[in-house]
Amino acid sequence: MAGRAARLVLLAGAAALASGSQGDREPVYRDCVLQCEERNCSGSALRHFRSRQPIYMSLTGWTCRDDCKYECMWVTVDLYLQEGHRVPQFHGKVSLNAWFWSTVFHTRDTDLTEKMDYFCASTVILHSVYLCCVRTVGLQYPAVASTFRALLLLLLTAHVTYLSLVHFDYGYNLAANVAIGLVNVVWWLAWCLQNLRRLPHVWKCMVVVLLLQGLSLLELLDFPPFFWVLDAHAIWHISTIPVHILFFSFLEDDSLYLLKGSEAKFKLD
Repeated sequence: MAGRAARLVLLAGAAALASGSQGDREPVYRDCVLQCEERNCSGSALRHFRSRQPIYMSLTGWTCRDDCKYECMWVTVDLYLQEGHRVPQFHGKVSLNAWFWSTVFHTRDTDLTEKMDYFCASTVILHSVYLCCVRTVGLQYPAVASTFRALLLLLLTAHVTYLSLVHFDYGYNLAANVAIGLVNVVWWLAWCLQNLRRLPHVWKCMVVVLLLQGLSLLELLDFPPFFWVLDAHAIWHISTIPVHILFFSFLEDDSLYLLKGSEAKFKLD
């Protein structure tokens, strides 16, 4: 036990300088997974595992190795707790996700579902920036909005191509999304402050932008899940639901405002 604890302490120090998740780099965890696979994932043991596997798990592609990784995660967590260390993160990645692919990805973590989750999240942020451009500039200058849309599509294509064909860099993906997110926040807030007194429904947009910016800090945090179920990432997903309801209300009010303005202009003409 002392040797294992020493390895944990040494690894914890090294992990602070590295990227990725500390837990799945822990030697105790890796040894556990290797032994579990040798014991349970071949021959009659594998057939026994498949025979008792629930249908919903087999349908999502849950393998014997996945089962070993899950069980060994808890073995490692228990060891950390016994030695008084902070619970490590396992297979953790930071992402801003579109709900559909986020659901798929969190149901079944594979290379494909992970990439779709990340890429769709980037698309959502870029689309929000585009909507802001249309609302603030594009209504008066449609050509500017069209040019900006082409630029955003080019940026998205370059982003996806780099992550898919060159190197899937989690740090770069995070930095790129944060940078675009800041552009989105500053641009929307500037427009909201400019029109807050003139348009009574703009407060909804401002609240949404501020809440999403604040809640996004949950994606940068990492703490042991409450009741081993709700971690920072899960709370982030839950908290975005009412925020999007408020944003839809803003879009509805703003659309009606623009529609009334168009009708009034048409009558004058």
